[in-house]
Amino acid sequence: ITEENALDIERCDLESRINNTTHHTDQNGIDRLIVRRGLPFTITLHLRSGSQFEAGVSTFRLIVEIGPLPKEQSGTKSTFSLTDSALKTAWSVSTNSPPGNVVSLSVSSPPDVPIGLYSLTLDQGQKVKLGEFVLLFNPWCAKDAVYMEEERDRQEYVLSQAGLIYKGTTKRIKASPWTFGQFEPGMLDICLKLLDENPKYSSDADADCSGRRNPVYVTRVISAMINSNDDKGVLVGNWSGDYDDGVRPSHWTDSVAILHQWADNCCQRVRYGQCWVFAAVACTVSRALGIPCRVVTNFGSAHDTNSNLLIEFLYDEDGNDISDDSVWNFHVWVDNWMARPDLDAGYDGWQASDPTPQEKSEGVFCCGPVPLKAIKEGELNLKYDAPFVFAEVNADVVEYVKLTNGRMVKMGGSSIDVGHFISTKAVGSDERHDITHLYKHPEGSLQEREVFERAKHHHELQQKGEEPGLKVKIKVSPDMDIGADFDVFAVVTNNTEADKTCRVMFYARIVSYDGKPGANCGFIEDLTMEVPTGKEKRLPLRLEYVDYGDTITSDRLIQLVLIVIESSPREFHKAKRTIVLENPDIAIKLLGEPRVNQKLSAQISLQNPLPEPLQNCFFSVIGASLTDGKLLIQNVGTVGPKQEAKYTVEFTPTSTGSRTLTVDFDSDKLSNIKGYLNIEIKE
Repeated sequence: ITEENALDIERCDLESRINNTTHHTDQNGIDRLIVRRGLPFTITLHLRSGSQFEAGVSTFRLIVEIGPLPKEQSGTKSTFSLTDSALKTAWSVSTNSPPGNVVSLSVSSPPDVPIGLYSLTLDQGQKVKLGEFVLLFNPWCAKDAVYMEEERDRQEYVLSQAGLIYKGTTKRIKASPWTFGQFEPGMLDICLKLLDENPKYSSDADADCSGRRNPVYVTRVISAMINSNDDKGVLVGNWSGDYDDGVRPSHWTDSVAILHQWADNCCQRVRYGQCWVFAAVACTVSRALGIPCRVVTNFGSAHDTNSNLLIEFLYDEDGNDISDDSVWNFHVWVDNWMARPDLDAGYDGWQASDPTPQEKSEGVFCCGPVPLKAIKEGELNLKYDAPFVFAEVNADVVEYVKLTNGRMVKMGGSSIDVGHFISTKAVGSDERHDITHLYKHPEGSLQEREVFERAKHHHELQQKGEEPGLKVKIKVSPDMDIGADFDVFAVVTNNTEADKTCRVMFYARIVSYDGKPGANCGFIEDLTMEVPTGKEKRLPLRLEYVDYGDTITSDRLIQLVLIVIESSPREFHKAKRTIVLENPDIAIKLLGEPRVNQKLSAQISLQNPLPEPLQNCFFSVIGASLTDGKLLIQNVGTVGPKQEAKYTVEFTPTSTGSRTLTVDFDSDKLSNIKGYLNIEIKE
């Protein structure tokens, strides 16, 4: 390039406002350039007086670079000259500008280059740095591996900053609000920092940056970095019940506070998380980087420790659980949307990924991504971690009693206890969307009918609606509110031709959502029951707040266990059921008309349902584009029995559209109470 042909650049305008809007990144702000790959963006060169651009005469090259050691061969550096039109398979730059001192350039990136922070340099023999830009995955680009066809899906799984996470039990599924906040101030930089803190970057930064072209690779990095078991990851998992040196997992309502705390404290691990917290933060990071993501809850979720696809429950003669395997009341992970060119055809689409640290994958605590289709069809040899996820939703349960003489007696088992009501928030609404059919074959399908045919000899008994033998089950009351006293019932039915004498043990114990038992809160021990032939006997167990109130966790779960031992022949029967106590509701009432950049108030209240005062009562409020990325906390002191806690919160919406205000209530005896209100913000 000769000196007389060189452009004398006064300044470069990266046109952030128009580019960010076109590239669906304007919710990050318009003060810097953030674009998506596979879609051109415009920059404008302003030349000093006397310098002029002229097509065919003026010539230059642009250089884009990512990472600390960029290389052409690894795709982390590209040098390209002015061409007539955009290229689809390589970086390119073109212009339609007439001669003059303002040059508008159209820069195109391929749809498969690494994502992250790039530098942009103009080379005319002498190099001039034009600026920096962030490049993200592009679900709007048909050639990008994360392409989603439907705009409403992209709105939900990429752009939505609020959502619902499902918890509870199969009998009582509860929606809990969460603010993902992926576009809140500072979030994108923190998510990029998370990629740079992963051990693969430390060992070979250029190879790691090059790997970021692939959403499969990035998803595995996210899965590993959300937990801190192997690295400088974000969250410490804690299921002990002791959270004095950190934040109780049930207190979190948003990813923003967690990610800010991690980044602002030199990547010190944030204490504490459990599965829904890990999943929600992974969803925030995925959406921030442009990978479509949804949070998924599996009810009756198996943790298979020895990879035999069986959950083996072992009890002693007193009914104590001495097993290694477990079935969680619920477990939460994420699905990410992407193509899988590394696998045979047919495995594109939703992929399960689990950032909760349970088992190692290739030496690291991460899990996935594994195609949902592979789980459904039992293709357990496919990447990544298919056997573990398959067991979570499909494992069979076998139960044994270990007698005092060491002999093992099979007590029961089931092929249907695991993997129920697999749930995620519906697209565009607050309804629960059941996606069990994507993970498992549905009842009534061809595969299920084959199983039914093998069980044909039970047909007559099924028509009668009963089977021979002694049947045990647990029934519960309709109203089981936290703070109340109520009854649960052991039901024993004798479908044999002889009267039965049984030994009955019926007890209730506190349990956490991962199935870990706590203190007993009610029991009937060694009761002898006579059950005449053809009859049903019902035994009530009273559960009182005075017994469960001090030990119940913020999950509000109580496990009921019924063991019935026939005297002749000596056979063991067992029923188990987990109940979740109902929360009080948080009432949220808007005061005023919701308009952008105008102060708005909301009145928040909750009635104490307990027969004793609540101390240290706090309301915490957050909403993306409502509370300026901040968690608003109000101490409302002590609230007496049946009294109301009240708080009027003020906030200023900063953008139009549908927004969600999320509220958490916390106190010494009652916590993990969530509420939310969807608000339509007008101009």
